[in-house]
Amino acid sequence: MNLLFAAQSGWGKSFHSQAWLEQNIPHYETSIILDFKDEYRGLVKHGLCRYCIAGPKELATWSTAEFMTLLRQNQHVVLARHEELTTEEWQEICRRAIAAGRRMDSCLIAIDEAHFVAPQSGKVPDEIEGLATTGRGEGASGVWITQRLAKIEETVASQCQARMLGGFESTADKNKVEDLVEYPADLHNPQVRTLSASIPDELAPTHRDPPPWSLQKHEDDDGNTIGSEWIYSNNKGERQRVDTRNISMDSTHYGSQGNPLEMPTYG
Repeated sequence: MNLLFAAQSGWGKSFHSQAWLEQNIPHYETSIILDFKDEYRGLVKHGLCRYCIAGPKELATWSTAEFMTLLRQNQHVVLARHEELTTEEWQEICRRAIAAGRRMDSCLIAIDEAHFVAPQSGKVPDEIEGLATTGRGEGASGVWITQRLAKIEETVASQCQARMLGGFESTADKNKVEDLVEYPADLHNPQVRTLSASIPDELAPTHRDPPPWSLQKHEDDDGNTIGSEWIYSNNKGERQRVDTRNISMDSTHYGSQGNPLEMPTYG
């Protein structure tokens, strides 16, 4: 299964996606979290994953075979990008790591800031695009995490069998949402107060009258984000509105067909 996990910057995307990863990592023999901004250390401190940094040395010397060895020896790995790597060099590291994960019997592969790894502009390596198109048939699942929906490669976005989408204010990103969902896309625009189309019952906000009825980010009295609203949907027609204020997660957040991906507990 491939899951597209997207919301604008500041929506609580890395916190929410970490809860998904915590829930699902134990169901896979191996997993690798390709951590662009070093935000998933909580999975390491919680004991679910081992920690590794990929820098110039790994870029120069590690092949796909070395990444396979890394997975066999450690099983579950958070692979953080060294600050000296450019986005192009990081894409190459990810290409080798994804190729390694796809060769394992059961692997969960999470790609943080996926618009850098599978960009809309430029060539996406076959090993990366193949995770979205054929990876689930190999026993691999992908979680594509991005804050710029319009900048992720079209094939990757369209081939994901499930979506967890938050709020978007960028016109380009909002237009992309319209291509991906079968309910009023304005639900994902936090600036919209009323909708021109009816809202399916399962996507209606609870205890919110008067509007806005679109997804909202919640803050405390000091302006700190304490949660946000999202919509989960998949190709089976399942849809659910969730609020991360009710999320249950044990780890601390720091900044075949493939197994199905399970939702964390909301409330």
